[in-house]
Amino acid sequence: MTNTDRHDPEMQMRVPPAASGKRQIPAPSRTLIGRDNIRPFGLDIHNPVFVVSSLTSIAFVAAALLFRDVAGDLFEALYAWLTSTFDWVFMAAANILVLFCLLLLPSRLGRIRLGGPDARPEYSNWSWFAMLFAAGIGIGLLFFGVAEPMSHFRNPPLGMAPAEDLAVAATLYHWGLHGWGIYAVAALALAFAAYNLRLPMSFRSAFHPMLGDRVWGRLGHLVDIFAVFATIFGLATSLGLGVEQMVAGLEHLFAVPATNTTAVLLIAVITAVTLASVILGMDRGVKRLSQANMTIALVLLAFVLATGPTLEVLAGAARSLGRYLAAIVPLSNPAGREDLAFLHGWTIFYWAWWLSWAPCVGMFIARISRGRTVRGLVGGMLVIPLLLETAWFSTFGGTGLSLHHAGAAGMMDAVQAGQPELALFRMLELLPLAGITSFAAIALLIVFFVTSSDSGTLVIDTITAGGKLDAPVVQRIFWCSFVGIVAITLLVSGGLVALQTAALTTGFPIALMLIALCYSVWKGLRSARA
Repeated sequence: MTNTDRHDPEMQMRVPPAASGKRQIPAPSRTLIGRDNIRPFGLDIHNPVFVVSSLTSIAFVAAALLFRDVAGDLFEALYAWLTSTFDWVFMAAANILVLFCLLLLPSRLGRIRLGGPDARPEYSNWSWFAMLFAAGIGIGLLFFGVAEPMSHFRNPPLGMAPAEDLAVAATLYHWGLHGWGIYAVAALALAFAAYNLRLPMSFRSAFHPMLGDRVWGRLGHLVDIFAVFATIFGLATSLGLGVEQMVAGLEHLFAVPATNTTAVLLIAVITAVTLASVILGMDRGVKRLSQANMTIALVLLAFVLATGPTLEVLAGAARSLGRYLAAIVPLSNPAGREDLAFLHGWTIFYWAWWLSWAPCVGMFIARISRGRTVRGLVGGMLVIPLLLETAWFSTFGGTGLSLHHAGAAGMMDAVQAGQPELALFRMLELLPLAGITSFAAIALLIVFFVTSSDSGTLVIDTITAGGKLDAPVVQRIFWCSFVGIVAITLLVSGGLVALQTAALTTGFPIALMLIALCYSVWKGLRSARA
């Protein structure tokens, strides 16, 4: 089979599994690819997933723009209701998913190779991790790198006394094992379904070990439609945060007015750049941009570490990682908590955001993970990001806190004023070469914007094309443009609260799906092992 054939799900389903001495899982009796697709005007869209998800999303955009004041009030009320009523659902889902991953790591099921015993990784570890990093967390690291540790130092969780290592540890809690456990379950389920069960690369395929051929009916349509909604609004949340920080950076550097007009123009311009990357495809677009992203991010990290309080940061990183591991259990328990601002304002939002991103990032990671073992995929997703994030938040957050203790007021002022997007630039201006590093941070945000939007667009297009990886380019252009429009709509109709509410609303059904997916994955892996 040629290299091109290996990326074609239709070809994968025509080729018999390689002999391995193990009992092979029977191929499904029906497939999704092309079965319900319609092809108007040269398009190739899956009905009803494309039709329902696109029309419903368009109706949302129109209503939010026509009734902006009402939409803003509705977003605030819905956000408060979701965080206070269903906080236990988000907490339970995140806990279950990370425990499931930790259970898989030492088990014999971890030896199963995605794609069969003879499959080998198609991307180097460097390329794989660069794409993982760019698609999953890039914008968030820049937005919250300084602001979140400063906020947790000002208001520590669990009623503890303020401390720098606790502030970074609380930040790591939101970016560490729980979040990547959510992504890992989605990625593993989709990769196993596509490469071992030889099913289309669609979210419903991950439920085949549990539901069988019922995934090709209405239940499967509903699963894919929710996955599309979650991807659109999870992606729009990340893009909205990124643009808010870009606007703040441009005002800080060049006195560009920080208005909605500036944000809209930025989204429009960067979406146009994203279209070029989408057209180029995975290897020439996302892969190269992700590698460039990773390089710039590591250079910026090294610069801040070298010019800031280096020894203090290095010592603090070890203490923060240890404190995170010691506090992970009490932070994961919502019962009897009095620190509701931390629990609802930070933790629940983060879990909902990770959950809403899970179909997108999970499918994207599945696409680049053929040939890796279950243990390699899950372990790599849990350990490597945690180490990088420890270095990142200890460096940026630790440097910001050290400068704050030395008398610099700008960063904490920005956090207290509800402008966390400014904290990074206020910190960089206290270090050498502030103009260059601030401009580099803006450039990094732009490239993260492009890679996130690119990967999200590819995922949405794959789902709405019925699992096809080579749908017409015009469909990718439609979804890429539409995600930009949704991000604009959320920003102008409700700002940060609207972005957070979008993540919460779409993350809730995905939480329930991913819990069910743990059973589906376990059942599928055990069948493959038998």
